[in-house]
Amino acid sequence: RIMQRVFPKVPDFFSLLAEQSAHVNMAAGLLVEYMGSDSRQAPQKIVEAEREGDRQKVRNLTLLNEAFSTPIDREDLHRAIINLDEIINSCRSIVTEMDSSLLALKPDKACLELAVYLKTGVEAMAAGYSRLGSNPQAGRADAEKADKAVKSLTRTLRHSLAELFQDSDFQNIFRRKEIYSQLSRAGDRLNICNSTLLDIVVKLC
Repeated sequence: RIMQRVFPKVPDFFSLLAEQSAHVNMAAGLLVEYMGSDSRQAPQKIVEAEREGDRQKVRNLTLLNEAFSTPIDREDLHRAIINLDEIINSCRSIVTEMDSSLLALKPDKACLELAVYLKTGVEAMAAGYSRLGSNPQAGRADAEKADKAVKSLTRTLRHSLAELFQDSDFQNIFRRKEIYSQLSRAGDRLNICNSTLLDIVVKLC
């Protein structure tokens, strides 16, 4: 007991990050479901996923603040925990805006393509985080796969905006541009989180 007080057990932060990133991947899958079928259940599921994501974030941050020591830099852990949650927040914001009376938008082909690239990137990133405790070197390939997905999302965004600006309905242009931009911001958050994964991999290897 004395030893436990002097040297408290270190939480398994690698498992915690794996769990949190898997939850983010699930939420990104719900976004694809919504964009692909305009599912009426998906928005509520994403709201619930965001609440669970907040719970995981608070738990992980609390454990980090109370930890006597950590297996990697505290700053990297903090960045990963915060930015993983931001991806789920983006998913919720997107469906909330699309369902709002102000925009009231139905998903289109571009929304689905952007959401699919986001999901592909999140899935690869989550795989990388899940390997940190056992085979961190393999996480580099996952991070590279996620980076390719983000670049594909960016290219698709440019093409989608170019097509959108051919429309003569300025209200539609304004509303859809807002949603495309939010999907782009979700990609930016994925990119930040993926960069943190690469930083951790480099330091572990």
